[in-house]
Amino acid sequence: MKKHAVSSAPLDLIWGAAEIAQLIGRSERAVFGMLENGELPAKKVSGRWVIERSKLIAFFMGETA
Repeated sequence: MKKHAVSSAPLDLIWGAAEIAQLIGRSERAVFGMLENGELPAKKVSGRWVIERSKLIAFFMGETA
């Protein structure tokens, strides 16, 4: 049986399209579209979008490189 390593570092999660929109400087409506189309590395948890801040930053930094 393979064990998965679990980091003890706290997650910096951003909850909800409105918060994500504020962070990336887009409208909430635009962010909903991006989330529904799978354009952002986010997941839906109990009906609410959530994304890890470091993954969101890495996603945008990767696009500019």
